[in-house]
Order: sequence, then C-alpha cells, then structure tokens
Amino acid sequence: MKTNEISYVAIYPPIGIARIGNSPEHFLASDLPGVSAVPKKGDYKDATADGYKDAKGRIKKEVARFRVYAFNSTGEVIKELTTNEATIEWRAEVANVKAAWYEFNNALDLGKKYGIPSIRRNSGVVGGYREQLAITPSPITISGNNINTPDIVPTNKRDEHCQLLEEYIYDENYSFDDGKFYGKNVDLGHLQTDSEGRLLFFAGDGDAESVDNMPITTFANNNGWHDDTCDGVIRATVHIDGNKFEAKPAMIAVTPPNFGQGLYGVVTMNDVVQNLFIKDMNYLNPSANGVEFWRDIYPILERMTNTQWVNEGFYMLFGKNSPSDFTNPKIYKLLENPDDSSKSARKRVFEWFRRPESGCSKSDDECFKPKYSPEKVPPFYGDGFGDYKNIALDDLAITELQYERLEQWMKGEFVTGKPLQHIPFDKLSSAEQINALNQAPLEDCLGGPFHPGIELTWTMRVKKMWKEPYRLNILPEGEAIQLDFGDLLSPEIAMSKNGPCAINGPGSLTRWMGVPWQTDEASCLSGYTVSNYLPLPSFWAARVPNQVLSEDAYLRIQAGNVNTAQRLKHLDYRQDWLRDIEDDHLKRLKNMVEEWNHLGIITKQEAPISNNEGGYLPEVSWVEMGRNFSVDDADPTFAQVLYAEGDKNSVVKVEEKEEDKKILIGTKYLVENLKHAAEKVAEIKAKGTKSNRRRKTMKRGER
Repeated sequence: MKTNEISYVAIYPPIGIARIGNSPEHFLASDLPGVSAVPKKGDYKDATADGYKDAKGRIKKEVARFRVYAFNSTGEVIKELTTNEATIEWRAEVANVKAAWYEFNNALDLGKKYGIPSIRRNSGVVGGYREQLAITPSPITISGNNINTPDIVPTNKRDEHCQLLEEYIYDENYSFDDGKFYGKNVDLGHLQTDSEGRLLFFAGDGDAESVDNMPITTFANNNGWHDDTCDGVIRATVHIDGNKFEAKPAMIAVTPPNFGQGLYGVVTMNDVVQNLFIKDMNYLNPSANGVEFWRDIYPILERMTNTQWVNEGFYMLFGKNSPSDFTNPKIYKLLENPDDSSKSARKRVFEWFRRPESGCSKSDDECFKPKYSPEKVPPFYGDGFGDYKNIALDDLAITELQYERLEQWMKGEFVTGKPLQHIPFDKLSSAEQINALNQAPLEDCLGGPFHPGIELTWTMRVKKMWKEPYRLNILPEGEAIQLDFGDLLSPEIAMSKNGPCAINGPGSLTRWMGVPWQTDEASCLSGYTVSNYLPLPSFWAARVPNQVLSEDAYLRIQAGNVNTAQRLKHLDYRQDWLRDIEDDHLKRLKNMVEEWNHLGIITKQEAPISNNEGGYLPEVSWVEMGRNFSVDDADPTFAQVLYAEGDKNSVVKVEEKEEDKKILIGTKYLVENLKHAAEKVAEIKAKGTKSNRRRKTMKRGER
C-alpha cells in the first residue's frame, strides 16, 4: 500500500455494541452478522470456563472491538490499518444521562396522534442541580499494543458464594470511573488495546443504585436511580509515513447482557436501519437484482422457529414437530421451490404476516394504513401496546422491505440461492470486512418493539440521526449533547430540525432507555391476556426470555433408556425464565436489580439423541444454562423424575451402535431407590459452578 493512495480513514464498526457483565472475564463481540460469538476457555488468557459465565457463575462482559480502515479518493477501501504500519491514537468519551433526560412514555416518532409527550425524569431536581444527574466521566486517550492488559492477583476476599476472589488491576488512566451521580463515582467501563493496536471497549459491571434508597416504582422512569450503561463517541488520529489522518468517528453503546445467545429478533435493528437506508438514503439493496430464498426469506422464517426456545407460544406455533417448523427440511425444501407446485404453501405463509404501514411519505392515497390484526405474525407486541387498544400499533410488523421480499417470494419471483456459508472474518476481503462490521452489531440488537427496547430504540429509524448509512451524525469533539428542550418533550420537538434526534454525542443513544435497565427487562414479558391459550405476544424473547427449556429437561431428553413419549414431556415442559426472582410486580423488579446475574443464559447445545428413530427429539437445542444453587439445596423433584424413569430392571433396552458414537446418558443415572436418586441429583449438580444460593420458596400467602 502506498500512503499517497489514502484519501481518508474511518473507524469500524460505525456503531459498536458492548454488553454488561459482572465478571472481569470477557469475550469479543462477533464481527460477522448472524454469527454469535461462543467463548472458549482456551481463546482468552483470563478465562476460567467455557461459555458465557465464568467459573464463579458470573456473566462475562461482551467487548466491542474497533478498527481503522483506509480509503482512496473514490471511496474504495484499501485495507485495515494496524500498528504494523501506523500509529493510532484512540480517544473515547462516554456518558450516562438517563436520569437527566425525559421520561419514556412511548416512541415520539409515532406522531402527534399517538406519541405521548414526556416530562423530565427527576423533575423535582431543577436548575443547576440537574447536573448531578448526568454521569459524565473524563474523555480517555489510549495508543499502542496490549495497553491496559490487567494484572490478575489473588486476594483474601470472598464472593457471595464464599469463593476466593482475584483482583483485576487496571491502569486508572483508562477507566471511565470519575463520573458522578449525586457526588458518588460510577464506573462506566474501561479501554484496552489488542496486540495490533485495535481499541477494546469493556462495559461496566451491571450496577444500579438509588440515592437515599428511593424505591422502584415503574418499568422505565425510576426517579433517583442510575445504572452503568452508557454510550459515546470513538475517535482516532492515524499517523502513517509522516501523514496525519483524522478518522471518521464511530459510536459505542453499552447495553444489557444478551440472555439469548445465538438467537435473533424476527426483526433486527439491522433490518430496521437497512429499511431506512435503502428507502431514503440510496443504500444498495442486496435484493436489487432479485430475491433469493436463502438470503432474504429463510432468515425471517428461521428466526421465528428459533424463538421456540425462549417462548412457549412460538414453540407451539413454529417449534419442533410443528407443521410450521420452518427449519424442518421437508418444509423448507417446499418453500425454497419457485415453481407453481409450492405456490399455495408460499401463499399460506405470506398471508400470515401482517402488512406494515408503507408509503406514508407520499400522498394519503398511496399510504397503506394497517388495521389491528392480532392473529397475524410475528407475534410480538408493538410500539403502542399498553398505551392504546385494538390498533395496529399494538403488534409488531416486519419492515417494508421484509414484506416486499416476502411478497415477491410468494408470487414465485425469486431464485432459491444457496444456504448462507459464514466465512471467517480474516478470510474476507477488506470490502467484505467493512460490510460485515457495519451490520454485525446491529444484527445482534432487536428491531422492536420500541417500548423503549433492550439495546437501542426508535430513534435509530429517524433519518436525521444519520450522516450516511450506518454512520450517525455526531457533534464536534468536546461538545455535550443538549439535555433541556423545555418542561415537556413532545413529538413535534423530538422530531424537529434542531431536536434531540438531529445530532448525537455522549449519552444520546441510551438516554431514551429505561432506568435502570433491569426494571424494564423484568417488566416486559409475554402473554398479558392471561386467559388466552398461548403466552403470546412476547416483547423481547430473544434477549429477555419468557419460557425456556431447562438444563434438567435437556439432560432427560438425552436419556436414551427412556421411551420417546416420556422424553417428549421434558421437551414440552417449558419453565418461566424469571422463576427464581418471581414475586409481585415491584418486588420482581427489585429482585432483578439485585439478582440479574444469577439468571440462566440460553445457549445453543448440539448432541446426538439415541433411541430417536422418529426424529421427534431435537439434536440442536437452545438450553437455559448457568443457574446454580448450593449443593446442599438439591431439587427433590428431579430425584423423583430419576426414580420414575426407571432402574436397571425396568429401562427400555436400546442397542447402541458404536459407529453412531451416541451416549445413552440415561444409563448414567439409573437409580435403585429414592436415596440413590437423591445422591444422583447431588452428583449431577456437583459438576456445576459452586454456589451458596438457595432455591426460591414462596410463602403460602405469596403464591
């Protein structure tokens, strides 16, 4: 590469997502859209366990990694720049201004008719006193290779499980820990660099507190409270061969953990912003030359089916053994066929989707206004749920582009294409790399409903927010975002030329979200019409699960000595993800603040299933993992299951073929009596993470 070829440089991803964890251990966010990062112990120097929790049961931080790419004068990417050929000076400035912002009522881009104006959060704090509500740590500069790698030293301190702790010692110059809330320091995370000088952004620990022990009162607007999410601007100055380049800046958003790893929204944030970019910003439509089933259609259908692992209603409709299981080869081979022989099947699926509002920047005659259609899919709540009844906004629709592609597919105007093959990031061309980095962080975020949401919210679909596709409008360095738009923030003000959606800076993305985040996640569940047959719709099942397949159930599904019908009971038995913190509404929210890190994480598990000739039991499942309790607080009902499902004289004998390499897991746990069953349960649980946590038992008057 010749330096004189470089016209400008830019940071990628343009929007990075880091996720909170209470463990000092971490893993890197995926650089590939639709590919979940799977932490392996051997991949990270400090890792004590595989998976998303460490050996002490704490949730690992998901770290955002930023890179710099060089471009020529025609806008073509040349290559990534690292410290092998350049000096890169990174600068980051973040803030958490939720408490100093306005309350969330609903999405203010819904217009005057449906958008609900908001008063200030903590409205009793006025004038200059409101400055103590904004957590604004000092900006940080970092440069070089492997900067701020921690020293890990043993301590005499013990954690809540009575296990000895190690202390991770960082250089305080690279920590966002001097911002204050009511005079008390709040740590919003820290920076590191990797071996090639790329920037690594580590989130905070998931702490949330109130001043003067103010109570939790609501899902999103708890006065006197703060959390340690944040967002801000990432900048870089690049020196190469005597030339200096100021990179196009990026933004970082720190969000709650992903409790549904490898699962995706039927509508992702990437779908939402691409719809905007293609419709209004001249972004190249990947389907411009025609719809492909495997690229454009199957992902929508697959995501609906995979939501079966986090919501029981989705399991009934689209899950394993359903006639609408879109991952069943017999079904997708029919749907991938553009011939008339499959037209009725395609039409049946297409007509199930609700049509989104469309064309409303044109005349009223061309504007389609959808009607309330709760029987249609996807079965998620919409932006208006809870504020209005029996209107289209009560339910989530797919994007206009998704619908248009489905319509072409229904008509047979498509080609089959090939199943997507994910190429390792370092094998991609530079152009393919930046395309992946544009999309990957937002593919991992939900695209609705925005009430307010999990990671980011409705502002991302506002055109004024964006300088160009995937890159936001950002304030000049050193300027703070505006926090005062009068006593009442109305839809008209929010969407105005100089309103809060017109420019971004530290704190601008997450200020709209619930404070603290835990109360919002524990509030927005599924199936609020409890008299209905299925627990549908759902809010955010792919990130905040509703009903899940437990680790215990998964273990029994693999028990090949037990008949298939009995094991199907275990597959069908879905448990409430929040069962360990369940209580009345406000107590549940409080419990979530204190115990969020104990909740299970739904992760992909693959194992051959013996004695499964009919194929009714899945060999790929998403299973709730990481719920840990004290070994002396064993589950007696699981001992009863072991006893009920047989001993050496009553089990179904299954001939195991050596070439199948299938393990009859059930034979490991055959029991002769109830005492033996209890011992087996203790043996199973002893293999898990040590904990002194007790199982939740509710009082008779609480149940």
